[in-house]
Amino acid sequence: MNFEEPHGKLRGLRSLILFTHRIGSFRMMKNTKDAKRFRLYLREGEGLTVEFKEKFNSHIDEDLVAFANTKGGTLLLGVRDNGSVCGERLTNDLKSKINSIARNCKPSLSVEITQFDGVVVIEVPEGSEKPYSCGSGYYRRLNGNTQKMNHEEIRVMFRDSDVMSFEEKPVKRCTFAEISRTKILQFTQEAGIKIGKTSTQDFLQSLNASDDGKIKNVGILFFAKDVRKYLPQAQMTLLAFKGIEKFHIYDRRDIQDDLLTQLNEAISFLERHLNIRSEIRGVNRF
Repeated sequence: MNFEEPHGKLRGLRSLILFTHRIGSFRMMKNTKDAKRFRLYLREGEGLTVEFKEKFNSHIDEDLVAFANTKGGTLLLGVRDNGSVCGERLTNDLKSKINSIARNCKPSLSVEITQFDGVVVIEVPEGSEKPYSCGSGYYRRLNGNTQKMNHEEIRVMFRDSDVMSFEEKPVKRCTFAEISRTKILQFTQEAGIKIGKTSTQDFLQSLNASDDGKIKNVGILFFAKDVRKYLPQAQMTLLAFKGIEKFHIYDRRDIQDDLLTQLNEAISFLERHLNIRSEIRGVNRF
């Protein structure tokens, strides 16, 4: 009789049992660690990185961006302010809503959502693209609360995070041949600037509208031959309504050109539809 094959199968079965046991032990350890952390949250209460909510609501986006703008944190749904558990069930629908809220933050957030002892646990990492905002503004954690940031706080966070503004971003695949010399001359004439034979590249460089041979968004917005080729969202829609209700539109103008053209067209549109004698001050046409 050949005993090698049964012994081989037994060895394989033993290895499988040991492997399964290790996996189970690992999960148990992980759950034990999570349980300790969870109980610590409930015992110590809300703080810089922990927030309790009794139930889900659409305003949790304020807490999500606040955590991302600070040190990261954990949002517990189904916990009262005093740390007692009232419970919140994590359904597929609720998980989808939370993920959708996180994605709609600007920039979008990636969060981890789990269920633990009847509580929905949302873990938010500290953001790498601060500042983050939601529909109602910019928020941060301060003294254990989610607080709305003021203008100065937002400005400082932008400065400290060294985030490149939209205007400063270079435009891919755009060459100086796409820049209108006519628009440059119109701009310089109105601004009282003499550029002589200065090249388009040098002119944009002098305005900080290009850098290292790459045209920035601001250069496109002011001087591109076809602005919407690179920035399709760059347009202005002007509407004139009959009466004070926004139902009956009797005139509409869509401006799909550079910023100065949009400004001039907007002024003309206002002057055409203002029914009383008026004077628009502080604005010059170009």
